Amino acid sequence: RSNAGETMAWSESVDTVLSNKEGLAAFRTFLKSEFSEENVEFWLACEDFKKTKSSTKIALKAQKIYSDFIQADAPKEINIDFHTKNDISQNISEPTLSCFDAAQSSIYCLMAKDSFPRFLRSEVYKELVKKYQDRNQKRWLPFL
Repeated sequence: RSNAGETMAWSESVDTVLSNKEGLAAFRTFLKSEFSEENVEFWLACEDFKKTKSSTKIALKAQKIYSDFIQADAPKEINIDFHTKNDISQNISEPTLSCFDAAQSSIYCLMAKDSFPRFLRSEVYKELVKKYQDRNQKRWLPFL
C-alpha cells in the first residue's frame, strides 16, 4: 500500500509512478483524460514482452503489439518516428525480445518529458496526494 511519502516520491521520476500500482493507475487515468493512454499501454506491453520466454509466445506477443500499436491505423497507434516504425515493420516477421526497445525508449522519453510533468500539475495527482495526506493525518491525529 502507498503512503504519503511514496505519493510525493512519484514526483521524482516517471519510473516511480510506472513501478507503483496506484501511481500507475492514477497516471493512466490522467493519460486517458489527455487521450494518450496508448503510450503507457505500449510501454507496459513492452515490459511484459521482454519477460517472455517461449519463442512461440514471443512471435504472438510481438505480432499483437505490432497490430495494436505500430502498424498504420493501429487502434492504439503510438507516435514514433518513421525510421523506428520502419525497422520494426521490417523485423516483425522474426521478432527478438529487443525488437521494440527503440520505440519503447522513444515513448518513455515522451512520457517523461511531456506527459509526466503535466501529470504532476494535474488534479488527478493533487487529489491523490491530498488523499494520502488526509489519511496520514487521521492516523496520527485520531481525535480530529
